[in-house]
Amino acid sequence: MPEPIVWDLVVIGGGSAGLVASKTAAGFGAKVLLIERERLGGDCLWTGCVPSKALIAAGHRAAMVRDAGWTGAREWEADAFRSAMVSVQRAIETIAPVDSIDALEAENVSVLMGDARFTSEATLSVDGAEVRFRQALIATGTSPVIPAIAGDVVRMRTSESFWDLRELPERLVVLGGGAIGCELGQAMARLGSQVTIVHRGARILPKEDADASHIVHVAMLRDGVEVRTGRTAAALRSRDGESGVLSLDDGTTIDFDVLVAALGRAPHTDVLGLDLAGVRTDAEGYIAVDGMLRTTNPRIWAAGDVTGLPKFTHTAGVNGSVAATNAILGLRRRAETRVIPRVTFTSPEVAAVGLPPADADRRGHRVVTWDHAHSDRAIAEGDTTGYTRIVVDRRGTILGGTIVGPRAGETLGELTLAVQARLTTSTLAGTTHAYPTYNDPLWNTAVADVRHRLGRGVVARAIRVLRRIRRRRVA
Repeated sequence: MPEPIVWDLVVIGGGSAGLVASKTAAGFGAKVLLIERERLGGDCLWTGCVPSKALIAAGHRAAMVRDAGWTGAREWEADAFRSAMVSVQRAIETIAPVDSIDALEAENVSVLMGDARFTSEATLSVDGAEVRFRQALIATGTSPVIPAIAGDVVRMRTSESFWDLRELPERLVVLGGGAIGCELGQAMARLGSQVTIVHRGARILPKEDADASHIVHVAMLRDGVEVRTGRTAAALRSRDGESGVLSLDDGTTIDFDVLVAALGRAPHTDVLGLDLAGVRTDAEGYIAVDGMLRTTNPRIWAAGDVTGLPKFTHTAGVNGSVAATNAILGLRRRAETRVIPRVTFTSPEVAAVGLPPADADRRGHRVVTWDHAHSDRAIAEGDTTGYTRIVVDRRGTILGGTIVGPRAGETLGELTLAVQARLTTSTLAGTTHAYPTYNDPLWNTAVADVRHRLGRGVVARAIRVLRRIRRRRVA
């Protein structure tokens, strides 16, 4: 236990928000204590971004082998899965030192492992030891939702416990067709599992552009994933506590060896003693914060998934920095809620930011789409699936967009900057882009919008006048 002092900032939770907040505050010269009950790095490192992307990469390699014309044997697929899980662990072990106690202490952040619980508005207890603070930041994240299904008790894995698997399941059922369900489902199908995704909505990836959802659905079917939309789980029958039979609401059944729930996440703030600290939560248990991430206790802040704001590692990190800066320096920086980029790492990837294309018409905005069948790089690579779509106002200001295709998440960076900086398509079109890249379609959508605006209104009339004057002068 660190020496008994009053800490300038106590951070509860060692995930992305807590880590960035701690380093930010320490960088300002504050005395910072980070409290973590389990392991530093959070879900992103241990059960989220890092392992899932390693698994997806392994699935991609397996798909390339099959596309080359060799279907392989079951033994090869089992070896491929074991190799994939080795890659997962290797990726985690390589990145983990960055978030270690030693690394934090090197940046003047003290670390205390244990369970934190508030005991007053300015104190908390860590496994019985009192900690006093001037400011505190809650960054305890969320946990996967496990549904209650009638019938036998069967072990239901989540995005956290999935990584305990050591052998390739022959039959895998995934409940939920959101980003996590689709990413895991497609990767496992490529590695050789017989995968079924059960999704209660009318289409998978319901938060994304409908065209993007359709393209990913078709890609899933091509990879052997069975997708059942408009269906919910009704009952379970167990074989051995892990495998069994899932009955759906329409009376059909699905045999499975492993069952995974990917149905969203929820906070567990009831164990923090928030009532003693004067911190309120909403009906779902998320911590109520204002635009500057301050809670109902003016000396306590919150950042990351526990606030109910968009649940992404990048937003958690940015908001952790915002909250820590406000807490230590007394500034009034506001959390970004307008421009939140997101990527679903299926094949093809789906990347989006800003105003959705579906909302453009009712707001009087224009949607510009460039099909990747006209992308030279996509043609050269032999995969023209996907499109780039942007939303612009009448002045050409870029308000948002969706990109579907290989490396869409990389192209999203430029689109996000354009939306954040309120750039126009004229600025984007007038910027020289390297050729040929997967970024070309974004540039082409900008060019298409500029040409559209040049052909209308005052600008079009001015162009006609200038053209006539020029003709006379060079006649």
